[in-house]
Amino acid sequence: MGLFQPDAGRGCSDGAPVKGFFTAGPTDDGDAVTGHYYEVASPDPARAQVWIYPAALSYAPGEVLVLHAMSSAPEATLTITRDGAHPEVMLKTRLATRFAPTPFAASESGCDWPEVLRLAIPDDWQSGVYRLKVAIPGHASEGMFVLRAQSPQAKILMLLTTGTWCAYNDWGGSNHYQGLTGPAQGDFAAHVSLLRPWATGFVAWPDGAPRIPHASALLTKPRYPHMDYARARGISKKYASSGWAAFERPFALWCEGQGIALDYATQHDLHRNRGALDGYDRVLIVGHDEYWTWQMRDHLEGWLDRGGQLARFAGNFFWQTRLSDDLATQTCFKTTAEVADPLAHTDRITSYWDHPAIGRPAAATMGLTGAAGVYAGWSRCAAHGSGGFAIYRPAHWALRGTGLGYGDVLGAAAKIFAYEVDGIDYTMHHGLPFAAKDVGLQGDLTIVGLSPATALSHHTGPHDRDRFIGAGDAEDLALRIYGGITPEAVARAAQGNGCMAEYRRGKGAVFNAASCEWVAGLIERERAVEHVTRNILLGDWA
Repeated sequence: MGLFQPDAGRGCSDGAPVKGFFTAGPTDDGDAVTGHYYEVASPDPARAQVWIYPAALSYAPGEVLVLHAMSSAPEATLTITRDGAHPEVMLKTRLATRFAPTPFAASESGCDWPEVLRLAIPDDWQSGVYRLKVAIPGHASEGMFVLRAQSPQAKILMLLTTGTWCAYNDWGGSNHYQGLTGPAQGDFAAHVSLLRPWATGFVAWPDGAPRIPHASALLTKPRYPHMDYARARGISKKYASSGWAAFERPFALWCEGQGIALDYATQHDLHRNRGALDGYDRVLIVGHDEYWTWQMRDHLEGWLDRGGQLARFAGNFFWQTRLSDDLATQTCFKTTAEVADPLAHTDRITSYWDHPAIGRPAAATMGLTGAAGVYAGWSRCAAHGSGGFAIYRPAHWALRGTGLGYGDVLGAAAKIFAYEVDGIDYTMHHGLPFAAKDVGLQGDLTIVGLSPATALSHHTGPHDRDRFIGAGDAEDLALRIYGGITPEAVARAAQGNGCMAEYRRGKGAVFNAASCEWVAGLIERERAVEHVTRNILLGDWA
């Protein structure tokens, strides 16, 4: 295994400098959107730097927290803080540290840095997300771990979307989107490791950073202000796509302000523990839950069928993944799965959940699927749409007390219907949407609201052609799900929607507010969005 050689001060291919510990990849074109730049430790032992990561995503009180770090200094300050509206410092101490090289494939197989701390977690530490700040003169960085409760302390559990966090984390150069793999060191990584730091922007939201929704002027090339911002300031280009800071943290802060208590666990906990959700009245998922293992679905469905209620303010239920036995490595071959995945000829192929080879439609679990929805509010993907959910069933309990009527739009001011959404094939009867037949449902689906979405970034010519999303996603969905890249199949893949919908499965239920950006309505304190959120979290589901 080689070591990473280029120093972090190197410029982009167009001469524009990268910031801080970011470097340009071998295939970088210098563009904030299509380019490949990433954060990584410097190979220079004299350069001031300090980095940290835990040996696991989550712990419980009484378990031993294990931290790994490297630094140019012989000593670093560690501060452990329980995150929240009023962050609580739980520990401040000094760590003995030393420089250690960073493997070239750290994103895939981990950093293998020295262990610097073992701490038996006190029994009185509350469930939550704990930030790890390490600092030396001239540099500081942050990590995090999740503390789950030994037994339920709150009625609601926030299930953190750690499968997607891992997929998007690009620290070290590779994630499930871009990477340093392949002959030209420019392919995405099918395997990503937890044993590395989180990229800047995943733990703490950057000051003044824009969210993803943006409507570029018609007949111009679409731009992505969040990625322009990130490259200009030395932040991960995926900061707004995933991570604690982007979605779950602002939702948790809103809950705290409303007096709604939460416990916390990770998707990885759900994967390894069939009973991870037991004892909770409701489970809450927020933001971007794109990546799931077979076992996660098994354990969630079992809890639902026994009477659990899932409040899902999230979108893009899409890919099957696999986890290593130690939970440290996530695998997803994505669009290369048919030829590259060793399990390609089984139902564990790491492709779309709606891939025919898997035989387990996404809608069976959630009632909706990312393959019928995908993008809205950015690029050329319904970017000039309403930004909210058009209401079709205003008498539904989720809307009780809002004053909304048929045809009103919920959340348009804050653009809650944006980024990535989940939908379902449907028919209209007397002005009301109903789920189509044979879409994989295992119970009744009631569509409360919906708006259009698409997998296709449309264009009228070279002057407004998008180089980021383009037609690739719609064509791949057409190929793998709808039988081939034909005009009819591409149109079917491109004509999607996103839904607010109640799905009854077994003795339980899922309420989908199926958009990644629902939390924007809470950030902006949009009254009707807050009211619906309270109805779903606290109200009677009848």
